[in-house]
Amino acid sequence: MPDRTARLLCCALLALAAGCTTVAPAAAPEPAGPGPARALDAGGLRAAVVTDAELGPGYAVTLMTPGQDTAPDQERETADRPACQPVLDALAPGKAASGPTAEADLSVIRKGDPRTALYAGLLAFGPGRAERLQGELEQVLAACTGFTSVAGGGAAPGRGVQTRHRLTRTDTPTPEGADAATAFTLTNESGTVTLLQRALLARVGTALAVFSTVGTDQEPAAEPDPEVVRAQLAKLRAAQGAGRPEPGRPR
Repeated sequence: MPDRTARLLCCALLALAAGCTTVAPAAAPEPAGPGPARALDAGGLRAAVVTDAELGPGYAVTLMTPGQDTAPDQERETADRPACQPVLDALAPGKAASGPTAEADLSVIRKGDPRTALYAGLLAFGPGRAERLQGELEQVLAACTGFTSVAGGGAAPGRGVQTRHRLTRTDTPTPEGADAATAFTLTNESGTVTLLQRALLARVGTALAVFSTVGTDQEPAAEPDPEVVRAQLAKLRAAQGAGRPEPGRPR
């Protein structure tokens, strides 16, 4: 269940695909800095995954096959609120209207402290796409604070397994190496114990990175390990050839 819940948070982004201008006086041109972040292909994204050696003693990194925890014939879940349906559609491969150009999933465990086990999903997109998806995620977090999903039962009303979810956005400082960040929690209240997923989504150039941990209402999820987050974001930024981001602020 933890892996499945973690993938829901990461893949929710894949299904979210559905001013005025002020003229200022001309300013002197600034020295040219690093070029824009380049989009990563599958090989480039996998090469950007942080390693055991880079994290230091005590850490173990496992690179997973994207989607390995989702059955190909899994029946579609339906949300009672249409605005929340994209979150559920993303559970099944191929449901997303516009997915990433590449994906890499990994888990990080710190020896002697299993409670801090961390799941990370790295998603590469074309120029401008990651920024747009993060903005759309903010809209979903505002619209879907609570919803119920139904799976199974075919077309018969009132049949199937019902699960209650709560989706909550939380303020978070933008971590070092990221252009922007969004934090949120998602609950799965289908059993006797409420599962709680804590997640941090960070945008780095043309890519998104989702870091998440799992807990319960009795033993809350731990904060995603700051050292892992920092190291992974730095490597992801370097792989894109992007310069340092501007100082972030809480979101």
